[in-house]
Amino acid sequence: MHNSDQNILAQPLALPCGTVIPNRFAKAPTSEHLAERSGDPGTDLATLYRIWSEGGSGLIITGNVMVERRKFEAPRNPVFDAKTNPAAVQSYAAAAKSAGNKAIVQISHPGRQQQRGRGKSVAPSAIRLDAPWPLFGTPRSLTGAEIADLIGRFAETARIAVENGFDGVELHAAHGYLINQFLSPIVNQRSDEWGGSFSGRAKFLLEVLAAVREAIGPERIIAAKLNSADFQRGGFSNEDSIATAQLLEAAGLDLLEVSGGTYEDPQMIVGLQRRQSTIDREAYFLEFAERLRGETKLPLMVSGGFRSSYAMRAAVASGSTYLLGLARPLTLMPDLPNRVLAGESLRASDAEPRSKIKFVDAFLGSSWHNQQYARMASHKQPATDRGPFWTLAAGAAKLQRDATLYGRG
Repeated sequence: MHNSDQNILAQPLALPCGTVIPNRFAKAPTSEHLAERSGDPGTDLATLYRIWSEGGSGLIITGNVMVERRKFEAPRNPVFDAKTNPAAVQSYAAAAKSAGNKAIVQISHPGRQQQRGRGKSVAPSAIRLDAPWPLFGTPRSLTGAEIADLIGRFAETARIAVENGFDGVELHAAHGYLINQFLSPIVNQRSDEWGGSFSGRAKFLLEVLAAVREAIGPERIIAAKLNSADFQRGGFSNEDSIATAQLLEAAGLDLLEVSGGTYEDPQMIVGLQRRQSTIDREAYFLEFAERLRGETKLPLMVSGGFRSSYAMRAAVASGSTYLLGLARPLTLMPDLPNRVLAGESLRASDAEPRSKIKFVDAFLGSSWHNQQYARMASHKQPATDRGPFWTLAAGAAKLQRDATLYGRG
């Protein structure tokens, strides 16, 4: 590797809105389930994000901040709305930016991926999630008036984030959440202006982007997390993703995070992990990002799979991605960016337990990391010796406890 490649991760990145990211590391979104009962961020999240900020990432992206108090992905997601305490958001932003980096809020709505027992879920169409666990019910199709209201809620959440110290927002349009549901021809079977053709299915995302830009102004970051594909027959495809990225570029997006998959098919992510090209280069979606670079000039961030400092430098040096999105590696090694920037050659450790059942592993991995986040927020070292049975039992107990104690009114 050339000497110039050694320093490439320390180079700043100027986004179209004018904001400059100080280096090429980004803490990718993680759903930590650590908010207060009120929905405010609270001290646990502030502590955790201060650790990640001080670890050296040039950009911090928070996990799932809900735009509607009655609809959330997990019981302890933060919610930014009219009931939110501004001081709590200010403390959260200050912690996430404490080392001089930039920080943005991922804003999201679960749609049909809202867990049972918290009221009727909603979606573009009344299509139930096809997953082998009984957490999700059949959603109700949104009305036109409700869609307009939700667009306003995304804009209001973005305004609250920016007015209280964050540098912008990321629209969560991936992983089967509401915006992704509108984009999917499987989930969105509407025949009105919000469905049908590709342009109809993309309308909700573009309207949200326009409303958010009006709310936060031209000099703040608007990013989007977009699936390379949903990996379902007849679903959102690579071609759809490229066409969506081109629409987002024309609409003034600043940064595109490339990801993939939904709750319905985590097996495809496992399949990507096993490809020889992925094993060699680590990142799951790097090949698609390279294809996307030929179709759009949007700054790209690739998340998922990076572990070694060599692969990280190579990905940016080759131009395959502008930013490196790291999430799970920062659980056991929150100072990974600082160490790589200092010239250390390393590979992030991966201690999460696994079963041999793919859908179980999807919950198992999330539960294990959530448990480590809680320990980090309490200034404890990670518990790397927790096996699958202990992790699953603790995760199920936490879900039940949080659903009881942290229900939103």
